[in-house]
Parts: sequence; structure tokens; C-alpha cells
Amino acid sequence: MRSLTLLLAGGLLLASKSSFAREPSLSQLQLVPETFAVSDDEVVTNSLNVSSCPGYTLGSVKETKTGLTAQLSLAGSACNAFGNDIANLTIQVTYESKTRLHVNIFDTADKQFTIPESVVERPAPPTASFTQNSDLVFNFENSPFAFWITRRSEPKATPLFDTRITSLPKAPIGPIIATDNSTALDGFPLVFEDQYLQLTSALPLDANIYGLGEVVSSSGFRRNVGPNGGTIQTMWARDVADPVDENVYGSHPLYLEHRFNVATNNSQSHGVFLLSANGGDILLLTPPSSNVSLIEYRMIGGVLDFYFFSGPSPISVVEQYGALVGLPTWQPAWGFGFHLCRWGYKDINETREQVTKMREANIPLEVMWNDIDLYHAVRDFTADPVSFPVEEMRSFIRELAANNQKYIPIVDAAIAKQVNDTDIYDPYTKGVEEGVFITNPDGTEYVGQVWPGYTVFPDWFQNNTQQWWTDAFRNWSESGIEFSGIWLDMNEASSFCDGSCGSDAALSNTSVPFLLPGEPGNPILDYPECYNLTISGPSGNLTVNGTLTCQVNTLSASLEKRGLGAGHQEGININTPPYTIHNGFGPLSIHALATNATHAGGIAELDVHNLWGLMEEKATHLAVQDIIPGKRPFLISRSTFASSGRWTGHWLGDNFSLWSYLRHSLSGILQFQLFQIPFVGADTCGFNGNTDEELCNRWMQLAAFTPFYRNHNIKGAISQEPYRWESVANASRSAIATRYTLLPYWYTLFANASTHGTPPVRALFFEFPDEPELFDVDAQFLIGSDILVTPVLSPNVSTVDGIFPGRGKVVWRDWYTHEAVKASAGIPTTLSAPLGHINVHIRDGSAILLHAKPAYTIEETRQGPYSLLVSASSDGKAFGTAYIDDGISNPPSASKVLTFSASKKQIEISAKGAFDVKQKLQDITVLGVSSKPSSVTLNGKKITSWTYTSGTTQLVATVSGANLNRPLTLKWQ
Repeated sequence: MRSLTLLLAGGLLLASKSSFAREPSLSQLQLVPETFAVSDDEVVTNSLNVSSCPGYTLGSVKETKTGLTAQLSLAGSACNAFGNDIANLTIQVTYESKTRLHVNIFDTADKQFTIPESVVERPAPPTASFTQNSDLVFNFENSPFAFWITRRSEPKATPLFDTRITSLPKAPIGPIIATDNSTALDGFPLVFEDQYLQLTSALPLDANIYGLGEVVSSSGFRRNVGPNGGTIQTMWARDVADPVDENVYGSHPLYLEHRFNVATNNSQSHGVFLLSANGGDILLLTPPSSNVSLIEYRMIGGVLDFYFFSGPSPISVVEQYGALVGLPTWQPAWGFGFHLCRWGYKDINETREQVTKMREANIPLEVMWNDIDLYHAVRDFTADPVSFPVEEMRSFIRELAANNQKYIPIVDAAIAKQVNDTDIYDPYTKGVEEGVFITNPDGTEYVGQVWPGYTVFPDWFQNNTQQWWTDAFRNWSESGIEFSGIWLDMNEASSFCDGSCGSDAALSNTSVPFLLPGEPGNPILDYPECYNLTISGPSGNLTVNGTLTCQVNTLSASLEKRGLGAGHQEGININTPPYTIHNGFGPLSIHALATNATHAGGIAELDVHNLWGLMEEKATHLAVQDIIPGKRPFLISRSTFASSGRWTGHWLGDNFSLWSYLRHSLSGILQFQLFQIPFVGADTCGFNGNTDEELCNRWMQLAAFTPFYRNHNIKGAISQEPYRWESVANASRSAIATRYTLLPYWYTLFANASTHGTPPVRALFFEFPDEPELFDVDAQFLIGSDILVTPVLSPNVSTVDGIFPGRGKVVWRDWYTHEAVKASAGIPTTLSAPLGHINVHIRDGSAILLHAKPAYTIEETRQGPYSLLVSASSDGKAFGTAYIDDGISNPPSASKVLTFSASKKQIEISAKGAFDVKQKLQDITVLGVSSKPSSVTLNGKKITSWTYTSGTTQLVATVSGANLNRPLTLKWQ
């Protein structure tokens, strides 16, 4: 929704010229304490580098049926670089399956924070032994302790993960990123302190790394490992409007590495996941003149709990990660429709007006949303009695339901604190009675500040919180806000105070400490990069007086520079940890809860900050499931963590109405496929700033081919509903029609995601892993394996360049014309792309079930007939499946799986499952039929209603009334 960036800790960092040892930057020096108290009578001075850290020695190795356990002892004097060295560690190595290896290094005394299974559930311990047949092998050295992971099939190949000092560049090394002294590499020992953990692994030079988020990365989907620059990925959930190369809303310490073997001309992928909720930096760097790159973990608490996934394909890595953290929640069919929202619909009449105007323009609208404008006094679980009276809202929502449409309101993370004794706000008073709010260390109520003024925050570790949360939703729904789904925002969790607002806060002051967008003094004046407001006026139109408002053909938008700003432990520095992670705001409590805010059981916010959004998502999912029983909960959330996909979808946050962010949205969507949160999308046309006609036109087309499709913008900006410009309306109608036609295909992909973890949206190399020219392509993407999308991502153009995977061995056919593309192997092809047209191509060998008559809503579309589109390969073969159920039952009830198999001059359709498919098959289109048939039959009976087009080698057979519950065979001679 709304992230208002605070410019608190920016500025460039200065490099040290005097020493190769790591030193804090000037910005870090403002934050880091020189000493910290270990006990009442002992003070330790931090060295702030690890050059003297001794590492550990392995001993007491005990082999088990599933792996091994051993003890690690500090190999010398404690270095206390950024905390207090822990002398005794335990390592457990477990071969959990053939493809998953678990390596957990933790303090033997078990005082460091570890994520409870109630938050992130882990698979049951293995009952069989995989030590001899695992794809992965754990190797180790005793002193200094180091380990490396290899493939059983390639024991001599470069390890997948390698912490040996001999495999890493020689240290010390000066700052790799010249503007940041903390990127000096003063040594690579294993460091395990109460407030600092470090582990480094070698990577192949310029490795293909994907993941590590959430981030808007300047390098795109493939992460920058150097030598030019590198990556510092900070794990600290942050409320901020989509900065480039900084930490944002979620924390996902997972990466996929893809390795190509030039000698054998093939590739393999593997995955590495650190299950840690603690803050930290993960560095991807390549030292000068080094023959290897590296990844270094620098965490400010917790344990080193690693999981390794063997792949070997990119898709199988993602599936194996899903088997660990949990598979994505089942989406209701209506969730794939078009959603509309904005911050600034001032009342119910303006909200209803959008529904009316969308229908008048014949632009399908599935779900209407409201932002915080809905609330009374900006408080959760309310509706303003003047602008959104509850009985009128009930009537409005039921009008939507009668037209097969849905309604979704927002829920912010913070609960308003009562102003005085006469103030009546049940969610707060009930919460106080039940003791469900986060406290200060002394047990008093922790007070923050968000939109309603001073606030409190639910503590998801409290036993009573789930029921209190469910009751709040139930009361809201029964009052008249009869929601179909929920939008969770500000759940990093965000607070406008720097840490705690204090118990003496002026509760009667309910204003926020800044001007809201669009108010006097804070106008929204920004437009896309090439649009000049002073010349063209504020309309955002494509042309003014016949002149294009975009005055450049290419963009070179400058990217923002990086800004900088416990379990049962005792004596730690909880407010300013000695190692200062690269949080974009600097201090960890800026725009967040104070790190000493306290949860049930004495758990400190420092350790669980990154879990708040996940825990809210789980609680909300369970609440909605309870209130709307038997139906799939639909949630969209901003802050996420590992396993969030079990409970929610995600939008990519408060992006900008800029061409550069249109492109960033593709990398973000691909990134969340790795994280097992596949139902994801960006605010279409952009959130912050003003869009314009051309950008919104292209974005409405592109977003129609992404999982979550919502147009949403900021208060005070120009309106950007798709009916506002005729060209955008036309483009939207066309793109949505294609989207709804493809709904059976989308629905099947998400069924596969929810049952197997298979990513619905894929980078090109996911399907073509042995083609290195595809490894950094993120301006195109695949939906499943069969649909290639090539969007326009820059203004003032009528063509777009796209590469067609397969190196000439795959036939790609145009979605609209069915003509085969003439493309050179491995070389981009220039495609026609006039405004209003997005290039979509079908892969040969595919068979895709479609809705024959896309309608205004998903329900109306689903009630219509089906079509089958077969794009045969050169040998006449094709294959596909379709999953069909009622689209809403939770858990999914009866279903039907259709299988389509094509061979020379024949297509067979078989069905399996109890669900009764009432809709009939209308027609079958086969592409790649080399010559005109003399006869066509369906189940042995001759049919006469068919056509053949030689130019596109297309056979279209009308089979109206064909029953998809029974076997069908189409043949031609």
C-alpha cells in the first residue's frame, strides 16, 4: 500500500586505504558500539573484524543411520569480533531424502534463537537411510573444521558448497566494493558468536546465482557476484517503497545456482537455504584477480541451519525446497481475475462508480478492493460511518456477489490504542483483556505509531492471539464488510516511531508525522521518465495536440545507490548489535518495532522481526478459513518469509510508475517462484507517482500474463483505471480475454504448484537449461513450459527483440495468428509490437485446454464451453494435461485430470477423476498438420464441420457437445 521513505541514513561509504582488515564504514560507525557488556563485571572490546578468529575443531564424531553428529570446539582464544565467541557447538548432518541434505550447526547449550516448528513446520525425520544413495555427500576436515558438499555422481567435480580456507581467495583482501569498507575480507574462519555468525563458501567464478530476497535488484533475476561490484543482500524486513539493491519487505535466504559444463555442454542446478529468521548480510563477491567468487553469510544471531537441494534441474530445486517449507496454498479460481484498487477512493459511491464504469467499458472486473479509506479513524476492522456506512457496504458487496464479483478490504498490522476511556474500540480492549499485544522488556504495553496514530501490535507467540484475531475478522464480516479475501499490509511490522514511542505518548494526537500524498505541500508530480509534465500537462495522455508526450526512445534510468544506515542469550547488545547489517534505514528500529520489543516467553523482536508477516499470514488464513468454511482463503500480503506461500500470495509492494519498474516486476515475479510464493504480481501501471497512457497500456498487457493481476495507485496521483484512456481500455480488453481463455492452463499450473511445488512462471533457462544465452534473460518469461511472453518494456517503440529458446529445434507459433516464427538459433529476433499488442507464442509439442468464450467474470467464463489447442512438433506429437475442479472447495474436493496425447494424425483425450465436467468441448485446433486431410472422425464417426488452412498448417474441427468425462479420439486421413 503505502511506504513513505525516511531519508535517515543515506550517503556514500568511504573505503579504508590503510588496512586490508575489515573496518566499519562511516555510516556504520555511527551505529556500532565500541564495547558491549557480557556480564555486570566484564566488558569486551569488539575488534570488528575476524582476522584473529581461530575457527573450530571437530571431535566426538558419531555416525548415525541418517548421518552424523559431532562436537565443535573453539580452536584457540576467543576473538570476540562482534560478540562473545561460543566455545562449544554441535553439528548434526542428516540425509533427509535422496535430494535433501540438512547441515545444522548450533550452540550446544541451546541458547541461540531457533525458529519454532510451530512457525515453520519441518518434515518428519526420515525413517529410511539415505546415507549411501543420496545425490549429495557431506565431506569434512577436522581442524580447522570445514565442510564441503559434492554430488555422489561427481565426487571430483567442483563442490556445490565449499567452506575450506584452501578453496577461498587468500585473505586479507581490501574492500571489494570500494565505497563500503565492510566488504573487506579479513579472513574466512567459521565464526559463531552470540551476536555474529560467519560462514563463507567458494563459488565458481561469475556463478549463476538466483534468489536471495526480497529485492529489487539492479542486475535483474540473475544476481551480481562481481567482479564489477557484487551483491549485499540484507535480511531485515523493511517498510520502504521499492528501493533498488536494498532490503525490502521480506526475507528469503535461499539461492539457486545453475552450472553449465562447457566440456559436456550440459548443466545442473542445486539449491542452498539457510533457515534463519535473524537479521544478516549475505554477500556475493569476487575479489580482484581471484579465480573463484564467494558467498559469505554474516548473521547477527541464531544458528547456521542449512539445507542443500540436489536438483539437478532448476524446476526440481524449487520443488525440493517446497517439500521442505510447504507447498503453496490452493487459489480460488476467481483469484485469477482482474482486480482493481486505489488509495483514495473517498467513499462507497466512488468505489461503486469504478465497478459501473468498468462494466460500461466492457473491461472485465473480478474483484473490487478498498484501501484504508474504508476505515473509521483509520482503524482496522471498522468502516467509516459517513463515507462507508456498513449497511450500504453490505448491500454493495452483495451486489458484487450477485454479479459473480468479489470484495477485498485491507488490514494493517497495527491496532489502534484507545485514546481515552470514552473511546470504544473492541479489537484493542479485547486484546488487552486477552493479553495478546507485544510488550516492552518490563512487561508494559509496547506503543508504536501507524496510520490511526498510536498503536499496539499483536504478538503471534501468545496462545490467545489466534482466537482474538479470528473474532475480530468475524465481527467485521458480520457487521457488513462481508469480505471474500483479505489484503495484509504494513506487516514487516512497520511503525513510524524510531523504536518505541514510549508510554508517555500523546494519545489524542492521531496524525502521522508527515504529509500524506496529494495533500497541500505534498503533490504527486512524478510521471514516467520520458513524460514532461510542464510541456504536456497532467493528463498522462499518449499525445497532446498530436505530439507524443514521451520524448526519448531509450531509457537509462539511474539506479539508487545503496544507503546504509535472541533466544535465551544474556548480556547481548539487543538494540545496536555490534555487527551493523546493511539495513537501508540504518538503525534496525527505524520504521519498525524496537529490537527489544518483547514477545511471549521473553522472545526478543531482534530474533523474530523477519517472522512477523509470516505469522500474521498464517493466523489470517486460519481465521478466514474459519469464517468462510469450505472455501479457499484468498490472501495477499506484503512481508513474507520462508513458507509464507502456504498461507498467502504476495504483491511486489509500493513500486513506481516508471518504465524501469515495469521491467523490475518481471524479476520480482520470477524471484517469488523460487520462494514457493508463486501467486505474485506488481501494482499494474505503478503505485507511486503518476502513470501515463503508454506505460499503463503496456503494463496492463504484461500483467495479464502474471499470476496476480491488480491495478492499484497512490492517493493524490492521476487516476489510472484501465477505462481512463481508450487505448488502454482496448489493450486491457484484449489482454484479459486472452488471460481468461488461458484460465484452464493457469489453473492446472497452480494445481501442480500446490501438489508438487512446480513453479507456474519460469525463466527461460528453467525449460532450456543447456543454453547459456538464456541464463540472464529476464525480459521474457514462460508460463508453464508452453507459453512464451515477450513484453515491451520501453516507451516509444513498435517492435521488441526476443529470443526463441530451443536453438531452432523448437517451433514457436504466434498465439494470435498461429504462424510459425522464423527465428535464428540463439539470436534475438525483432518482433512487431505496436501499442496494444503483446507478443505471445506457443511451444510445439503442447496441448492446452482453453475456455472457448471468455466472459466478463471468471464464473461466467468457467460456465462456457472448452476448446483444445494442439501445437504439434515436427513428428506430429504433443502432450498436455488439464486439472479441473469446482474452483473453490477447501480442501479441494472431487477433481478431473484430462490428458491430451497427439501422434501422427491422431489426438486422444482421456479423463481420470470423480469430478463431473459439465461444460462441453466446442472445438479442437491442431497446428502442424502438414497437408489437408481428406476426412476427419471423432470416436470413429465422420464429422463434416472442419476447416484447414495451409498457410498455418491448421486444422480446426468443430466437435460441439463432446463430453470431456469420456475418452475422445480425433483422427484425420
